[in-house]
Amino acid sequence: MIGILGGTFDPIHHGHLRTALEVAEHFGIADMRLIPGKVPPHRPQPVANAEQRLAMLQLAVANEASLHADERELHREGYSYSVDTLASFRAEVGDECPILFTLGVDAFLAFQTWHRWEAILQLTHLVVVHRPGYSLPPAGWYTNRLGTNPDDLCSTPAGRIYSLAVTALDISSTRLRATLQQGKNPRYLLPDSVLDYIQSHQLYCEI
Repeated sequence: MIGILGGTFDPIHHGHLRTALEVAEHFGIADMRLIPGKVPPHRPQPVANAEQRLAMLQLAVANEASLHADERELHREGYSYSVDTLASFRAEVGDECPILFTLGVDAFLAFQTWHRWEAILQLTHLVVVHRPGYSLPPAGWYTNRLGTNPDDLCSTPAGRIYSLAVTALDISSTRLRATLQQGKNPRYLLPDSVLDYIQSHQLYCEI
């Protein structure tokens, strides 16, 4: 079983990391991949370059055995579409291995606008995590796919949707960048190793 959490990670912070860890623990995932996107199709382009974001991510997960930085999107040209990433995982692990793709409620509410969104559900399960200010409506196009038992996802390869409450850390990369640009101290919002990297490379000083 493989877990996946994608994002720009510009920069990676404790909200990302805590979500990844709680999803991994909830489902018993020993291999939780955090994947920085090179050219995200649904949001402004990152401020830090791909190599810098990968380096910060590697520093952030260095001491947690279940979390791993995965750089496959950084080596692919064009937009970093999730369906392409998931297809590459499915080719690696085979047809029967469960894949659990994590996304926030805010992203899930726009899921039907994603590139080849229906194909995504043939490749993976979706783990929809709660975020401050957003909630999952009790009914919708996804109702017949909703699961309430983690074993439903762990025993089948793809196609289910599971709603999971995680610790609500209201931290955003956007606010972190603004904090840094203003010369304020963002300590305790992100790992010290990442902050040290940001400071040594003078990232986010001017946006």
